[in-house]
Parts: sequence; structure tokens; C-alpha cells
Amino acid sequence: MSATPDPTSALGRITNLFDNSKRSASDLRLLVRLLTTTGDLLEGDASSLDIKIASSAIEEMSRAFEMFAPYRDVPKVSIFGSARTTPDNPIYETTVQTARELADAGYMVVTGAGPGIMEAGMLGAGRDRSIGVSIRLPFETGANSVIAGDEKYVSMRYFFTRKLMLVKESHAFLCLPGGFGTLDETFELLTLAQTAKSVPVPIVMLEIAGDPFWTPLMEVMEPLLIRHGLITASDTSLYKITDDVREAVHEITAFYANYHSIRFVNNRLFIRAQRPIDSGAFTEMIDTFGYLSRDGLLTQSGPTDVEIKENDVPHLARIGLDYNAKGFADLRPLIDAINRH
Repeated sequence: MSATPDPTSALGRITNLFDNSKRSASDLRLLVRLLTTTGDLLEGDASSLDIKIASSAIEEMSRAFEMFAPYRDVPKVSIFGSARTTPDNPIYETTVQTARELADAGYMVVTGAGPGIMEAGMLGAGRDRSIGVSIRLPFETGANSVIAGDEKYVSMRYFFTRKLMLVKESHAFLCLPGGFGTLDETFELLTLAQTAKSVPVPIVMLEIAGDPFWTPLMEVMEPLLIRHGLITASDTSLYKITDDVREAVHEITAFYANYHSIRFVNNRLFIRAQRPIDSGAFTEMIDTFGYLSRDGLLTQSGPTDVEIKENDVPHLARIGLDYNAKGFADLRPLIDAINRH
């Protein structure tokens, strides 16, 4: 018989937590997988640097998860843009105004907590409606004055964990002009949506009238990528370019007028809506969007057994289909149709 672990040791603490946990069986299985992976690192050939990266990444993700937890059910918009933008730049005030209107519409604003566009977004939303996820860099001093010292702020070491938090927690994205970092964040958003590795979300590229940024960039890239067969024409529906603050805000808020979320259950896609579609309109919807389903059919239903068991918004209406597209670009017209009801 093996000895009982010392309750003050790491192993003893974990054993006690598992014995007294009220988490679901599914959560416990995943946590066992996490511990098993730790065992693989322990007995494998991972270097000290490998282990340090894995340990640090999990530690800072855990801190970020805890920071976001109280606001899990609050809609959020992540704002990306340059840290170098100064307050006298017109895009700075445009960001302030847009963030203010999003906060008035019930959204919290999530940014990288730095200066420039990030600071402008937080100024517009206000400290109470702002969440910051900063990156530790040798040439930046930390969080901006709006969010510094707030409980809704976390600092991270790795760009990939920071980016995960900025993407995972948000229901929409507002992309302002920026350099390599902003372009990296923006195109990763498009990649995740195009490949269905994220959920459908509104992605708005906001610029200044008379001094465009995204328009000339995409006017070069779109036809080039389409001509080479690297994207499809429908992929351009993944984002909206505008120089109008109200249009930017409307693109985000209208996306959730009826649409709520999606989930795959046993390889079948379920679109959750706040209100069901009446039978006449739904028949028209089948005729229009049946091509998105392998069998040509869309159905309305209640929650699946899995969703009921996991209490995953079981009160919402569902539209089910055997989705046959490769990404989410082709799903956008159906979401727009759902939002008209």
C-alpha cells in the first residue's frame, strides 16, 4: 500500500482537491489529462527550457482565467491597435468615442493595457468597463494609467498566452491601425474564423475618413489572394471595413440581435438563437441556406442531451444542420438572416 501523500506537499494538495472537488466528471477527466501530461514531461526528454515554458504558460493562463471569471457572462470587445498612437492623432479620439458607445451598449472593452490605441479604448469605456491583458516588454513600463492597479488587469510573459486571452474572452473585435503586432493579431483573427478554429464573431476594421489604413491594405491583398486561389471571395465577409463609428458599433451589436452562439454536437452544428424563427420564415430560410447542410436540411429544435447535461444555455432555440463548409465565412449570411427575426 502506498503512503498517503503529505497534505502540505504539492501532491497532497492535488490529491485533496480531487477528493473534495465538486467539478463535473468531464472537468475532472480533463484535469487528469493535464496531470498526465505533467508526468510525460517528468519522464520524457523535454529540456529545462521546455518545462519552463509549459509551466509558465499554464501558470499565467490560470491567473488570467481567474481574472476573467467574474465577467464571463458580460459581452466583451477586444480592441487592437498601435501603442505608438498619440492623443493628437484623429484615430485616438475615434477609438475613445467607439469604446464609449460600446460601453453604453453594455460591452466591456478588453485591450493589451498599453499606451496609444489601448489607452484610448480604456478611456472611452472607463475603468469599470475595461479589462487589461498586458505583455511584459523591456521598453514598456506596464499598464496604462486607466487600468493600472485594477483587479481587472493581468500581466503576461508570452505573446501567445496573451493573445489567447484577448481572443478567447471576446464576442467581437475592433481593429485600429497598427504595426506588425496589430497586423499579426488581426490576421490571426481572420485565420481562426476562416478555418473554423474560433466561433463566428464580428471583426471590424476601423479607419479615418480621408486617411484610410485598412482599405488600401485590403484592396491590394484581397484580389491578390483570390487570384492565387489562397482565399475565396466569401472570406471577405469575415470582416467589415468602415470609417464610421456608428457603423462600427452597429456591426458589433447587430450581430447579436438574435444570434447567440454555436456549438458542434456529434459533428452537427447547432446555432443558438434568442428567439425561434416562425415556420413560414424558416421554410424560406431552408430554401435559401439548405446548401450549407450536407443533406440540404435545416431543423429547429430544443437543446441536445449533451447541452442539457452541461447546462449550456438550454433555454435558447436551436437551428441544426450538417454544416459542410470548411470555415465560417459561408455561415455569415445565415447569421444575418437569423438576426432579422
